[in-house]
Amino acid sequence: MNETHLKNLLTQLQRGELDIPQTLDKLRGLPGESFSGVQLDHHRMLRTGIPEVIFGERKTPDQLVAILERMLPAPTVVLATRVSEKKAQQVCERVAGIHYHPVAHMLTGNPHHIPTDCSRGTVIITTAGSSDLPVAEEARLTLEYFGHPVETIYDAGVAGIHRILNRVPTLQKATAVIVIAGMEGALPSVVAGVTGAPVIGVPSSVGYGTGAGGYSALLGMLNSCSPGLAVVNIDNGFGAACMADAINRK
Repeated sequence: MNETHLKNLLTQLQRGELDIPQTLDKLRGLPGESFSGVQLDHHRMLRTGIPEVIFGERKTPDQLVAILERMLPAPTVVLATRVSEKKAQQVCERVAGIHYHPVAHMLTGNPHHIPTDCSRGTVIITTAGSSDLPVAEEARLTLEYFGHPVETIYDAGVAGIHRILNRVPTLQKATAVIVIAGMEGALPSVVAGVTGAPVIGVPSSVGYGTGAGGYSALLGMLNSCSPGLAVVNIDNGFGAACMADAINRK
């Protein structure tokens, strides 16, 4: 439940369209719901502006089904990250209204609850290479389901730096920019040097041996000399999207 839904509920009570027992029934799920070792946080959107999102990596199909079946009736978008294709297939066979995005490894639902008119501008997502697409698509889907306009500039790393320099006018119109890069992680520094928008660097686990699963990119971004650059964890497209949401939200 978000602030708009709560205001509508209280307005209905005030007008006499709902009585007190009916209102209590609708509020009963706040702030959370516990079942089978899971605690759903229905109150999170109201507190933080970001809805409850399922981290699906180590959850079983049964757990995901139980959670999704409780989230879908609620007035909120439904997102689950880090879901394998095999697991997603089992879930989609059992839960109607859920869609799987194989590149992003995400399940989504309730698109009719995507917020409207909640953004100050456009978030741009940039990747150094096409190998970074899973992280980028996780960020893109998250932002779009949070109600933000998104543009993408994919495969524009520093090895062919003209590709990103040609897009400087677009970058300068952004409200926030997410930049995903592996290897040495240089692209966020370049982008932060050509736009006044906040830049969120996402080190990806793409690279050869000394890339160390994204640690080289992480350290490179943390040691950037470009101002206006913040860094999230390795492969954390979802976390980058949440930060961009906080920046871009009205």
